[in-house]
Amino acid sequence: MDFAFIVTIFLIGFVGSFVSGMVGIGGSIIKYPMLLYIPPLLGVAVFTAHEVSGISAIQVFFATISGVWAYRKSGLINKSLVLYMGSSILVGSFIGGYGSNLLSEGAINLVYGILATIAAIMMFIPKKGLDDIPVDQVKFNKWLAAVLAFIVGIAAGIVGAAGAFILVPIMLVVLKIPTRMTIATSLAITFISSIGSTIGKITTDQVLYGPAVVMIVASIIAAPIGAKIGQKMNTKVLQWLLALLILGTAIKIWLDF
Repeated sequence: MDFAFIVTIFLIGFVGSFVSGMVGIGGSIIKYPMLLYIPPLLGVAVFTAHEVSGISAIQVFFATISGVWAYRKSGLINKSLVLYMGSSILVGSFIGGYGSNLLSEGAINLVYGILATIAAIMMFIPKKGLDDIPVDQVKFNKWLAAVLAFIVGIAAGIVGAAGAFILVPIMLVVLKIPTRMTIATSLAITFISSIGSTIGKITTDQVLYGPAVVMIVASIIAAPIGAKIGQKMNTKVLQWLLALLILGTAIKIWLDF
């Protein structure tokens, strides 16, 4: 690892984790394509889809710890939602992370492209009046939440994400959770999901530990800064920022097929 390589990986990790903390996602929606495309473009490294998903899995684990810590006293983390969705996504993400070793690079990118496309579509569906619901009056379908989290976990485990970039639109559109509660709670669920996908990637030897450590350091610095700014930003701005990021990524992945 030379200096240019370390700086490149650090900046990718910093930018991805800052946005991650700000909009309540694990950051893989941004970092997966950045790791895949930017290092080769700059001539510092070329990673396979398996290596990118392995680095992403470990990095997301640490980025979400930092994000959850920043939200711990906000009162916005819905513990019931974390229990139902977190337990399901943990099992799903381990299955996906472990099973991804059997898939080709093209298949991993395909799963990522499908996830990003679904998430982008869901983010543009109008959501009316949700943010007016008081925190203590939020209700949701527990079993629907658990089943959706399990399915997302499998797909997210495959690409080394923790699934927040599709969990967020599911929580907003399907379960009808207010935006700020969605952002805070999704970070906690994403943290649980990242445990499963990280164990799956490590046990199948898909992780490059050098780049992963650089990304982790960047995450620990950037995610809490993003979370602090996210708590003060207009919720509509946060939703549109996330939607545009997801849409741009989905378009890029499909163009490369």
